[in-house]
Amino acid sequence: MAEPLLDVIKPIKRLIADKAYDADRLREKLIQNNIEPVIPGRAARAVAYPINKAAYRRRNIIERMFCKLKNWKRIATRYDRLAINFLAAIALVAIVTQWLK
Repeated sequence: MAEPLLDVIKPIKRLIADKAYDADRLREKLIQNNIEPVIPGRAARAVAYPINKAAYRRRNIIERMFCKLKNWKRIATRYDRLAINFLAAIALVAIVTQWLK
């Protein structure tokens, strides 16, 4: 699902992802579109690709935010039927969780 998503979101400079997205086809598409792949290689990979470690460390901030969002029952179970209401609830919860740090 990463490739169709890349066609929709433009412009981006880099894609930060975990080892599950370590595929040659995805890397080639990213490089063709001038997008820096920040994806660590799997342990079984024969060719080790270089990785921007500073950018990959920032991925942790986003992961922690998603963990905080899942603590809110309304977000975890998606009570809202309309996407716009769900997005508004996510925005509100994200603001509250970051504000209460």
